[in-house]
Amino acid sequence: NSELLSRHRRAWIIDSFEIEEGHPGPFPYELGKLRFEARKMDVSMDTRLGIQISIKDINDNPPRFERDLYEINLPQESTQTDIDESETRNSTFHYEIKSVSPNVRDTELVIDESGYISFKGCLNHEVAEKFTVVVEAKDHGEVVKLSSSTTVVIHVGNGNNHLPVISGQTGTGKVKELETGVSPLRLHVTDKDTPHTSGWRARYTVHGDERENFEILTDLETNDGILTVVEQPLDFENGAQRELLISVENEAPYYSCEVKERTPSGLWKVDTIKGHDPSGAAEPQSVKVTIDVEDTNDPPKFSMTVKEVVMMENVHAGTWVDKVTAVDPDSSYSKDFYKVGNDPAGWVTVDPLTGKITMIKTPDRESPHVVNGTYTILVYAVDKPMTGTATLHIHVWDQNDNVPQLRVDSLDVCVSDAPTTTNIEAFDPDEAPYAGPFTFELLGNVEGKWRLNPDYYAAGLVKEPGVSSGQHTIHLKISDMQGAFKVYNLSVTACGCTVTPNC
Repeated sequence: NSELLSRHRRAWIIDSFEIEEGHPGPFPYELGKLRFEARKMDVSMDTRLGIQISIKDINDNPPRFERDLYEINLPQESTQTDIDESETRNSTFHYEIKSVSPNVRDTELVIDESGYISFKGCLNHEVAEKFTVVVEAKDHGEVVKLSSSTTVVIHVGNGNNHLPVISGQTGTGKVKELETGVSPLRLHVTDKDTPHTSGWRARYTVHGDERENFEILTDLETNDGILTVVEQPLDFENGAQRELLISVENEAPYYSCEVKERTPSGLWKVDTIKGHDPSGAAEPQSVKVTIDVEDTNDPPKFSMTVKEVVMMENVHAGTWVDKVTAVDPDSSYSKDFYKVGNDPAGWVTVDPLTGKITMIKTPDRESPHVVNGTYTILVYAVDKPMTGTATLHIHVWDQNDNVPQLRVDSLDVCVSDAPTTTNIEAFDPDEAPYAGPFTFELLGNVEGKWRLNPDYYAAGLVKEPGVSSGQHTIHLKISDMQGAFKVYNLSVTACGCTVTPNC
Protein backbone atom coordinates (compact mmCIF):
# COMPACT_ATOMS: atom_id res chain seq x y z
CA ASN A 1 0.00 0.00 0.00
CA SER A 2 1.88 3.07 -1.25
CA GLU A 3 -0.29 5.42 0.78
CA LEU A 4 0.61 3.57 3.98
CA LEU A 5 4.32 3.53 3.12
CA SER A 6 4.32 7.27 2.45
CA ARG A 7 3.45 7.95 6.09
CA HIS A 8 6.87 6.81 7.33
CA ARG A 9 10.29 8.21 6.84
CA ARG A 10 11.47 5.32 4.67
CA ALA A 11 9.88 2.67 2.50
CA TRP A 12 11.95 -0.01 0.81
CA ILE A 13 10.68 -2.43 -1.85
CA ILE A 14 12.76 -5.46 -1.12
CA ASP A 15 11.36 -7.82 -3.79
CA SER A 16 8.79 -8.12 -6.58
CA PHE A 17 6.75 -10.96 -8.07
CA GLU A 18 4.57 -11.36 -11.22
CA ILE A 19 1.46 -13.44 -11.99
CA GLU A 20 -0.93 -13.51 -14.97
CA GLU A 21 -4.56 -12.61 -14.48
CA GLY A 22 -6.78 -15.62 -14.52
CA HIS A 23 -3.92 -17.93 -13.39
CA PRO A 24 -5.41 -21.44 -13.07
CA GLY A 25 -3.56 -22.37 -9.83
CA PRO A 26 -3.52 -24.71 -7.96
CA PHE A 27 -3.99 -22.50 -4.94
CA PRO A 28 -2.46 -21.50 -2.66
CA TYR A 29 0.09 -20.62 -5.32
CA GLU A 30 3.63 -19.78 -4.29
CA LEU A 31 4.94 -16.61 -5.91
CA GLY A 32 8.45 -16.87 -4.33
CA LYS A 33 10.41 -16.49 -1.09
CA LEU A 34 12.23 -13.57 0.59
CA ARG A 35 14.46 -13.33 3.78
CA PHE A 36 14.99 -10.17 5.79
CA GLU A 37 15.92 -9.12 9.36
CA ALA A 38 15.79 -5.67 10.90
CA ARG A 39 16.42 -4.76 14.52
CA LYS A 40 16.75 -1.82 16.83
CA MET A 41 17.92 -1.94 20.40
CA ASP A 42 14.93 0.09 21.62
CA VAL A 43 12.54 -2.02 19.56
CA SER A 44 11.20 1.09 17.77
CA MET A 45 10.54 1.12 14.04
CA ASP A 46 11.45 3.80 11.53
CA THR A 47 11.62 1.74 8.33
CA ARG A 48 8.88 -0.13 6.45
CA LEU A 49 9.63 -2.88 3.89
CA GLY A 50 7.39 -3.51 0.85
CA ILE A 51 6.75 -6.33 -1.62
CA GLN A 52 5.42 -5.51 -5.18
CA ILE A 53 3.17 -8.01 -6.98
CA SER A 54 2.44 -7.28 -10.69
CA ILE A 55 -0.65 -8.82 -12.32
CA LYS A 56 0.03 -9.40 -16.01
CA ASP A 57 -2.85 -8.74 -18.48
CA ILE A 58 -3.92 -11.47 -20.85
CA ASN A 59 -6.16 -11.32 -23.98
CA ASP A 60 -9.39 -12.46 -22.36
CA ASN A 61 -11.81 -9.83 -23.80
CA PRO A 62 -12.74 -9.50 -27.47
CA PRO A 63 -13.47 -6.07 -29.04
CA ARG A 64 -17.09 -5.17 -28.49
CA PHE A 65 -19.46 -3.29 -30.85
CA GLU A 66 -21.70 -0.67 -29.32
CA ARG A 67 -24.75 -2.34 -30.93
CA ASP A 68 -25.56 -5.76 -32.25
CA LEU A 69 -27.51 -4.30 -35.20
CA TYR A 70 -26.99 -1.14 -37.23
CA GLU A 71 -29.62 0.08 -39.71
CA ILE A 72 -28.80 2.67 -42.36
CA ASN A 73 -31.03 4.39 -44.92
CA LEU A 74 -29.07 5.32 -48.02
CA PRO A 75 -30.41 7.27 -51.01
CA GLN A 76 -30.08 5.41 -54.27
CA GLU A 77 -28.36 8.48 -55.73
CA SER A 78 -25.40 8.22 -53.28
CA THR A 79 -22.01 8.28 -54.95
CA GLN A 80 -19.22 5.77 -54.36
CA THR A 81 -16.31 6.68 -52.02
CA ASP A 82 -12.73 5.41 -52.00
CA ILE A 83 -11.70 3.98 -48.59
CA ASP A 84 -8.02 4.22 -49.52
CA GLU A 85 -8.28 7.92 -48.73
CA SER A 86 -9.00 7.35 -45.04
CA GLU A 87 -6.32 8.72 -42.71
CA THR A 88 -7.47 7.16 -39.45
CA ARG A 89 -5.99 3.98 -37.91
CA ASN A 90 -6.45 1.67 -34.93
CA SER A 91 -3.46 -0.23 -33.54
CA THR A 92 -5.28 -2.70 -31.34
CA PHE A 93 -7.88 -4.32 -33.62
CA HIS A 94 -9.21 -4.22 -37.17
CA TYR A 95 -12.52 -4.68 -39.00
CA GLU A 96 -13.46 -7.21 -41.63
CA ILE A 97 -16.60 -7.70 -43.70
CA LYS A 98 -17.41 -11.37 -43.30
CA SER A 99 -20.48 -11.54 -45.56
CA VAL A 100 -22.74 -9.38 -47.74
CA SER A 101 -26.23 -10.42 -48.81
CA PRO A 102 -27.27 -10.19 -51.56
CA ASN A 103 -24.07 -10.35 -53.56
CA VAL A 104 -24.56 -7.77 -56.34
CA ARG A 105 -22.19 -7.54 -59.28
CA ASP A 106 -22.34 -3.74 -59.60
CA THR A 107 -21.95 -2.93 -55.88
CA GLU A 108 -18.99 -3.74 -53.61
CA LEU A 109 -19.07 -2.88 -49.90
CA VAL A 110 -15.79 -2.28 -48.05
CA ILE A 111 -14.81 -1.20 -44.52
CA ASP A 112 -11.73 0.74 -43.42
CA GLU A 113 -9.61 0.38 -40.27
CA SER A 114 -11.79 2.93 -38.46
CA GLY A 115 -15.02 1.07 -39.11
CA TYR A 116 -16.35 3.30 -41.90
CA ILE A 117 -18.36 1.31 -44.45
CA SER A 118 -18.42 2.60 -48.01
CA PHE A 119 -19.21 1.21 -51.44
CA LYS A 120 -17.89 1.13 -54.97
CA GLY A 121 -19.99 0.99 -58.11
CA CYS A 122 -23.73 1.74 -58.25
CA LEU A 123 -26.74 1.36 -55.98
CA ASN A 124 -30.00 0.20 -57.54
CA HIS A 125 -33.17 -0.22 -55.50
CA GLU A 126 -34.67 -2.49 -58.15
CA VAL A 127 -31.68 -4.88 -57.89
CA ALA A 128 -31.29 -4.81 -54.10
CA GLU A 129 -33.67 -3.00 -51.74
CA LYS A 130 -31.26 -3.64 -48.85
CA PHE A 131 -27.88 -5.16 -48.01
CA THR A 132 -27.27 -7.24 -44.89
CA VAL A 133 -23.60 -6.97 -43.91
CA VAL A 134 -21.87 -8.98 -41.15
CA VAL A 135 -18.86 -7.05 -39.80
CA GLU A 136 -16.21 -8.63 -37.54
CA ALA A 137 -13.84 -6.79 -35.21
CA LYS A 138 -10.68 -8.85 -34.38
CA ASP A 139 -7.97 -7.78 -31.96
CA HIS A 140 -4.21 -8.31 -32.38
CA GLY A 141 -3.49 -10.59 -29.39
CA GLU A 142 -0.12 -12.36 -29.48
CA VAL A 143 -1.22 -15.68 -28.02
CA VAL A 144 -4.88 -15.68 -28.96
CA LYS A 145 -6.87 -13.32 -31.20
CA LEU A 146 -10.41 -12.58 -30.03
CA SER A 147 -13.25 -11.12 -32.10
CA SER A 148 -16.95 -10.16 -32.12
CA SER A 149 -19.37 -9.33 -34.89
CA THR A 150 -22.34 -7.09 -35.64
CA THR A 151 -24.92 -6.89 -38.40
CA VAL A 152 -25.36 -3.79 -40.56
CA VAL A 153 -28.55 -3.45 -42.61
CA ILE A 154 -28.29 -0.87 -45.39
CA HIS A 155 -31.63 0.14 -46.92
CA VAL A 156 -31.35 1.50 -50.46
CA GLY A 157 -33.81 4.30 -51.21
CA ASN A 158 -36.26 4.05 -54.08
CA GLY A 159 -35.13 6.52 -56.75
CA ASN A 160 -36.27 7.47 -60.22
CA ASN A 161 -34.62 4.97 -62.56
CA HIS A 162 -37.17 5.20 -65.37
CA LEU A 163 -38.67 8.15 -67.23
CA PRO A 164 -42.45 8.23 -67.74
CA VAL A 165 -43.55 7.28 -71.25
CA ILE A 166 -46.70 8.72 -72.82
CA SER A 167 -48.74 5.71 -73.88
CA GLY A 168 -51.90 7.33 -75.25
CA GLN A 169 -54.67 9.85 -74.80
CA THR A 170 -58.44 9.88 -74.45
CA GLY A 171 -61.12 12.57 -74.63
CA THR A 172 -62.95 14.48 -77.32
CA GLY A 173 -60.25 17.10 -77.80
CA LYS A 174 -63.06 19.64 -78.25
CA VAL A 175 -64.13 22.62 -76.13
CA LYS A 176 -67.04 25.01 -76.59
CA GLU A 177 -65.95 28.60 -76.45
CA LEU A 178 -66.54 30.48 -73.18
CA GLU A 179 -66.77 27.20 -71.24
CA THR A 180 -64.49 26.74 -68.22
CA GLY A 181 -63.75 23.81 -65.93
CA VAL A 182 -64.15 21.25 -68.73
CA SER A 183 -61.55 18.61 -69.59
CA PRO A 184 -61.13 17.89 -73.32
CA LEU A 185 -58.13 15.56 -72.97
CA ARG A 186 -56.52 12.97 -70.68
CA LEU A 187 -52.95 11.74 -71.23
CA HIS A 188 -51.84 8.26 -70.11
CA VAL A 189 -48.27 7.34 -69.10
CA THR A 190 -46.41 4.21 -68.07
CA ASP A 191 -43.55 4.21 -65.58
CA LYS A 192 -41.50 1.21 -64.40
CA ASP A 193 -40.61 2.76 -61.05
CA THR A 194 -42.41 1.76 -57.86
CA PRO A 195 -46.02 3.07 -58.02
CA HIS A 196 -47.06 6.01 -55.84
CA THR A 197 -43.49 7.12 -55.12
CA SER A 198 -41.93 10.42 -56.13
CA GLY A 199 -39.98 8.55 -58.81
CA TRP A 200 -43.27 7.26 -60.29
CA ARG A 201 -45.64 10.21 -59.92
CA ALA A 202 -45.87 12.21 -63.14
CA ARG A 203 -45.66 15.99 -63.41
CA TYR A 204 -47.03 17.54 -66.61
CA THR A 205 -46.24 20.92 -68.19
CA VAL A 206 -48.20 22.74 -70.92
CA HIS A 207 -46.15 24.70 -73.49
CA GLY A 208 -47.45 27.16 -76.09
CA ASP A 209 -50.41 28.37 -74.01
CA GLU A 210 -49.77 32.11 -74.38
CA ARG A 211 -53.27 33.14 -73.23
CA GLU A 212 -53.10 30.80 -70.20
CA ASN A 213 -56.35 29.03 -71.07
CA PHE A 214 -55.26 25.61 -69.81
CA GLU A 215 -53.80 23.79 -66.84
CA ILE A 216 -52.92 20.11 -66.52
CA LEU A 217 -53.13 18.22 -63.24
CA THR A 218 -52.04 14.70 -62.29
CA ASP A 219 -54.57 12.03 -61.30
CA LEU A 220 -52.99 10.71 -58.08
CA GLU A 221 -54.36 7.21 -58.60
CA THR A 222 -53.81 6.59 -62.31
CA ASN A 223 -50.93 9.03 -62.94
CA ASP A 224 -52.91 10.41 -65.92
CA GLY A 225 -52.57 14.05 -66.93
CA ILE A 226 -55.95 15.84 -67.02
CA LEU A 227 -56.01 18.90 -69.30
CA THR A 228 -58.58 21.46 -68.13
CA VAL A 229 -59.81 24.87 -69.34
CA VAL A 230 -59.28 27.34 -66.50
CA GLU A 231 -60.79 30.74 -65.63
CA GLN A 232 -59.65 32.33 -68.89
CA PRO A 233 -62.10 30.75 -71.39
CA LEU A 234 -61.44 30.09 -75.05
CA ASP A 235 -62.81 32.35 -77.77
CA PHE A 236 -63.63 30.88 -81.18
CA GLU A 237 -63.05 34.26 -82.80
CA ASN A 238 -59.38 34.05 -81.71
CA GLY A 239 -58.90 30.76 -83.54
CA ALA A 240 -60.74 27.51 -84.11
CA GLN A 241 -57.83 25.37 -82.90
CA ARG A 242 -55.21 25.47 -80.18
CA GLU A 243 -51.91 23.64 -80.67
CA LEU A 244 -50.18 22.67 -77.44
CA LEU A 245 -47.03 20.80 -76.48
CA ILE A 246 -47.30 18.77 -73.26
CA SER A 247 -44.22 17.32 -71.57
CA VAL A 248 -44.06 14.86 -68.66
CA GLU A 249 -41.42 14.07 -66.07
CA ASN A 250 -41.39 12.71 -62.52
CA GLU A 251 -41.53 14.58 -59.25
CA ALA A 252 -38.10 13.17 -58.31
CA PRO A 253 -35.23 13.93 -60.70
CA TYR A 254 -34.15 11.11 -62.98
CA TYR A 255 -31.03 9.16 -61.93
CA SER A 256 -29.08 6.33 -63.56
CA CYS A 257 -25.75 4.68 -62.80
CA GLU A 258 -23.80 2.18 -64.95
CA VAL A 259 -20.50 0.48 -64.08
CA LYS A 260 -18.00 0.80 -66.92
CA GLU A 261 -14.84 -0.70 -65.34
CA ARG A 262 -14.08 -2.52 -62.09
CA THR A 263 -10.58 -1.33 -61.21
CA PRO A 264 -8.43 -3.38 -58.77
CA SER A 265 -7.83 -0.35 -56.54
CA GLY A 266 -9.55 2.96 -55.97
CA LEU A 267 -13.00 3.81 -57.30
CA TRP A 268 -14.65 1.93 -60.12
CA LYS A 269 -15.37 3.84 -63.30
CA VAL A 270 -19.09 4.59 -63.59
CA ASP A 271 -21.37 6.72 -65.76
CA THR A 272 -24.15 8.60 -63.94
CA ILE A 273 -27.02 10.82 -65.12
CA LYS A 274 -28.77 13.16 -62.68
CA GLY A 275 -31.81 15.17 -63.74
CA HIS A 276 -31.93 16.48 -67.31
CA ASP A 277 -29.15 15.33 -69.60
CA PRO A 278 -28.07 17.80 -72.33
CA SER A 279 -27.27 14.85 -74.60
CA GLY A 280 -30.95 13.91 -74.65
CA ALA A 281 -30.55 10.61 -72.80
CA ALA A 282 -32.82 11.78 -69.99
CA GLU A 283 -34.97 14.49 -71.56
CA PRO A 284 -38.71 14.55 -70.62
CA GLN A 285 -41.00 13.10 -73.25
CA SER A 286 -43.36 15.51 -75.04
CA VAL A 287 -46.44 15.14 -77.22
CA LYS A 288 -48.27 17.60 -79.46
CA VAL A 289 -52.03 17.90 -79.00
CA THR A 290 -54.67 19.88 -80.87
CA ILE A 291 -57.76 21.26 -79.13
CA ASP A 292 -60.73 22.21 -81.35
CA VAL A 293 -62.72 25.27 -80.21
CA GLU A 294 -66.41 24.99 -81.07
CA ASP A 295 -68.27 28.19 -81.94
CA THR A 296 -71.24 29.27 -79.82
CA ASN A 297 -73.66 32.19 -79.99
CA ASP A 298 -71.75 35.06 -78.37
CA PRO A 299 -73.67 37.97 -76.86
CA PRO A 300 -73.50 41.28 -78.71
CA LYS A 301 -70.89 43.65 -77.35
CA PHE A 302 -71.35 47.42 -77.01
CA SER A 303 -68.44 49.62 -78.00
CA MET A 304 -69.08 51.53 -74.74
CA THR A 305 -70.93 49.80 -71.95
CA VAL A 306 -71.42 53.04 -69.94
CA LYS A 307 -72.24 56.41 -71.54
CA GLU A 308 -72.78 59.86 -70.03
CA VAL A 309 -74.98 62.54 -71.64
CA VAL A 310 -76.17 65.97 -70.47
CA MET A 311 -79.66 67.34 -71.19
CA MET A 312 -81.69 70.35 -70.10
CA GLU A 313 -84.96 69.53 -68.40
CA ASN A 314 -88.22 70.37 -70.18
CA VAL A 315 -86.88 69.70 -73.71
CA HIS A 316 -89.51 68.65 -76.21
CA ALA A 317 -90.38 65.08 -77.09
CA GLY A 318 -88.41 63.91 -80.11
CA THR A 319 -85.16 65.50 -78.90
CA TRP A 320 -82.09 63.43 -79.85
CA VAL A 321 -80.30 62.01 -76.79
CA ASP A 322 -77.44 59.78 -77.96
CA LYS A 323 -76.57 56.71 -80.03
CA VAL A 324 -75.31 53.31 -78.92
CA THR A 325 -73.39 50.85 -81.07
CA ALA A 326 -72.98 47.11 -80.55
CA VAL A 327 -71.25 44.40 -82.56
CA ASP A 328 -72.23 40.75 -82.67
CA PRO A 329 -69.09 38.59 -83.02
CA ASP A 330 -71.17 35.95 -84.76
CA SER A 331 -72.44 38.48 -87.32
CA SER A 332 -75.94 37.07 -87.08
CA TYR A 333 -78.60 39.06 -85.29
CA SER A 334 -82.33 39.56 -85.49
CA LYS A 335 -84.07 42.59 -86.97
CA ASP A 336 -85.01 43.97 -83.56
CA PHE A 337 -81.41 44.30 -82.43
CA TYR A 338 -81.64 47.29 -80.02
CA LYS A 339 -84.32 47.85 -77.42
CA VAL A 340 -84.83 49.78 -74.18
CA GLY A 341 -84.21 47.52 -71.21
CA ASN A 342 -85.05 49.75 -68.24
CA ASP A 343 -86.60 53.25 -68.44
CA PRO A 344 -88.32 53.93 -65.08
CA ALA A 345 -90.26 57.04 -66.19
CA GLY A 346 -90.71 56.04 -69.85
CA TRP A 347 -88.75 59.01 -71.21
CA VAL A 348 -86.93 57.50 -74.20
CA THR A 349 -87.13 55.18 -77.17
CA VAL A 350 -84.35 53.50 -79.20
CA ASP A 351 -84.32 52.72 -82.92
CA PRO A 352 -83.99 48.91 -83.14
CA LEU A 353 -81.67 49.08 -86.17
CA THR A 354 -79.57 52.21 -85.66
CA GLY A 355 -79.38 52.48 -81.86
CA LYS A 356 -80.48 56.15 -81.98
CA ILE A 357 -82.05 57.23 -78.65
CA THR A 358 -84.70 60.01 -78.59
CA MET A 359 -87.01 61.54 -75.98
CA ILE A 360 -90.69 60.59 -76.06
CA LYS A 361 -91.58 62.59 -72.91
CA THR A 362 -90.49 65.92 -71.49
CA PRO A 363 -87.77 65.29 -68.89
CA ASP A 364 -88.31 66.73 -65.44
CA ARG A 365 -85.36 67.11 -63.13
CA GLU A 366 -87.71 67.10 -60.15
CA SER A 367 -88.99 63.61 -61.04
CA PRO A 368 -88.63 61.02 -58.24
CA HIS A 369 -86.75 58.82 -60.74
CA VAL A 370 -83.93 61.39 -61.00
CA VAL A 371 -81.33 60.67 -58.33
CA ASN A 372 -78.79 63.40 -57.62
CA GLY A 373 -79.64 65.00 -60.93
CA THR A 374 -79.10 61.78 -62.95
CA TYR A 375 -81.64 59.65 -64.78
CA THR A 376 -80.42 56.10 -65.64
CA ILE A 377 -81.66 53.82 -68.42
CA LEU A 378 -80.48 50.45 -69.79
CA VAL A 379 -80.28 49.62 -73.48
CA TYR A 380 -80.12 46.03 -74.76
CA ALA A 381 -78.57 44.59 -77.90
CA VAL A 382 -80.41 41.31 -78.48
CA ASP A 383 -79.37 38.22 -80.40
CA LYS A 384 -81.70 35.62 -78.94
CA PRO A 385 -81.07 34.16 -76.50
CA MET A 386 -77.96 36.28 -75.87
CA THR A 387 -78.12 39.91 -74.75
CA GLY A 388 -75.58 42.69 -74.39
CA THR A 389 -76.23 45.62 -72.05
CA ALA A 390 -75.23 49.29 -72.07
CA THR A 391 -75.97 51.85 -69.33
CA LEU A 392 -76.89 55.45 -70.20
CA HIS A 393 -76.65 58.15 -67.51
CA ILE A 394 -78.62 61.29 -68.45
CA HIS A 395 -77.49 64.24 -66.34
CA VAL A 396 -80.52 66.58 -66.28
CA TRP A 397 -79.75 70.29 -66.00
CA ASP A 398 -82.07 72.35 -63.85
CA GLN A 399 -84.36 75.16 -65.02
CA ASN A 400 -86.26 77.66 -62.88
CA ASP A 401 -89.56 75.98 -63.56
CA ASN A 402 -90.83 75.99 -59.98
CA VAL A 403 -91.87 78.85 -57.69
CA PRO A 404 -91.43 78.88 -53.90
CA GLN A 405 -94.13 76.93 -52.08
CA LEU A 406 -95.56 77.16 -48.59
CA ARG A 407 -95.15 74.23 -46.25
CA VAL A 408 -98.66 74.87 -44.79
CA ASP A 409 -101.40 77.25 -45.94
CA SER A 410 -103.11 77.82 -42.58
CA LEU A 411 -101.89 79.01 -39.15
CA ASP A 412 -103.12 79.51 -35.62
CA VAL A 413 -102.06 82.55 -33.57
CA CYS A 414 -102.79 83.48 -30.00
CA VAL A 415 -104.78 86.61 -29.05
CA SER A 416 -102.84 88.61 -26.45
CA ASP A 417 -102.04 92.17 -25.38
CA ALA A 418 -98.49 91.83 -26.69
CA PRO A 419 -97.15 91.01 -30.19
CA THR A 420 -96.89 87.24 -30.97
CA THR A 421 -94.81 85.56 -33.68
CA THR A 422 -95.55 82.43 -35.73
CA ASN A 423 -93.15 80.90 -38.27
CA ILE A 424 -94.00 80.60 -41.96
CA GLU A 425 -91.86 78.11 -43.95
CA ALA A 426 -91.32 77.82 -47.73
CA PHE A 427 -89.41 75.52 -50.12
CA ASP A 428 -88.53 75.30 -53.83
CA PRO A 429 -88.01 72.00 -55.80
CA ASP A 430 -85.39 73.76 -57.95
CA GLU A 431 -81.74 73.97 -57.01
CA ALA A 432 -79.60 77.04 -56.50
CA PRO A 433 -79.55 79.56 -57.99
CA TYR A 434 -83.23 78.96 -58.75
CA ALA A 435 -84.36 78.51 -55.15
CA GLY A 436 -83.82 80.31 -51.83
CA PRO A 437 -83.04 82.34 -49.93
CA PHE A 438 -86.60 83.61 -50.42
CA THR A 439 -88.17 87.05 -50.18
CA PHE A 440 -91.39 87.29 -48.14
CA GLU A 441 -93.83 90.24 -48.59
CA LEU A 442 -97.28 91.01 -47.07
CA LEU A 443 -99.77 92.55 -49.50
CA GLY A 444 -102.86 94.60 -48.76
CA ASN A 445 -103.77 96.73 -45.71
CA VAL A 446 -101.87 95.09 -42.84
CA GLU A 447 -100.62 98.19 -41.02
CA GLY A 448 -101.12 97.90 -37.28
CA LYS A 449 -102.24 94.30 -37.66
CA TRP A 450 -99.52 92.10 -39.25
CA ARG A 451 -95.84 92.41 -40.03
CA LEU A 452 -92.92 90.07 -40.93
CA ASN A 453 -89.56 89.21 -39.46
CA PRO A 454 -88.01 87.67 -42.62
CA ASP A 455 -85.42 84.86 -42.61
CA TYR A 456 -83.76 82.89 -45.48
CA TYR A 457 -86.25 80.07 -45.88
CA ALA A 458 -88.84 81.15 -43.32
CA ALA A 459 -90.45 84.30 -41.96
CA GLY A 460 -91.89 85.21 -38.61
CA LEU A 461 -95.51 86.41 -38.94
CA VAL A 462 -96.00 88.92 -36.14
CA LYS A 463 -99.56 89.59 -34.91
CA GLU A 464 -100.03 93.06 -33.41
CA PRO A 465 -102.18 93.50 -30.26
CA GLY A 466 -104.96 95.14 -32.30
CA VAL A 467 -105.91 91.91 -34.12
CA SER A 468 -109.19 90.52 -32.89
CA SER A 469 -110.19 86.89 -32.50
CA GLY A 470 -111.53 85.11 -35.54
CA GLN A 471 -110.59 84.07 -39.08
CA HIS A 472 -108.20 86.25 -41.10
CA THR A 473 -106.85 85.95 -44.66
CA ILE A 474 -103.36 87.30 -45.38
CA HIS A 475 -101.99 87.80 -48.90
CA LEU A 476 -98.34 86.62 -48.88
CA LYS A 477 -95.95 86.98 -51.82
CA ILE A 478 -92.88 84.63 -51.86
CA SER A 479 -90.10 85.13 -54.45
CA ASP A 480 -86.95 83.04 -55.23
CA MET A 481 -83.48 84.40 -56.03
CA GLN A 482 -84.36 84.90 -59.72
CA GLY A 483 -87.60 86.77 -58.90
CA ALA A 484 -90.00 83.92 -59.70
CA PHE A 485 -92.86 84.30 -57.21
CA LYS A 486 -96.32 83.28 -56.20
CA VAL A 487 -98.94 85.01 -54.02
CA TYR A 488 -100.61 82.79 -51.45
CA ASN A 489 -103.76 83.37 -49.45
CA LEU A 490 -102.69 82.33 -45.98
CA SER A 491 -105.55 81.49 -43.60
CA VAL A 492 -104.84 82.63 -40.04
CA THR A 493 -107.05 81.86 -37.04
CA ALA A 494 -106.63 84.14 -34.00
CA CYS A 495 -107.92 82.62 -30.76
CA GLY A 496 -107.32 82.41 -27.04
CA CYS A 497 -104.55 79.98 -26.08
CA THR A 498 -105.17 79.68 -22.37
CA VAL A 499 -106.28 76.04 -22.46
CA THR A 500 -104.46 74.64 -25.52
CA PRO A 501 -101.67 76.17 -27.65
CA ASN A 502 -103.72 75.91 -30.85
CA CYS A 503 -107.28 76.71 -31.72
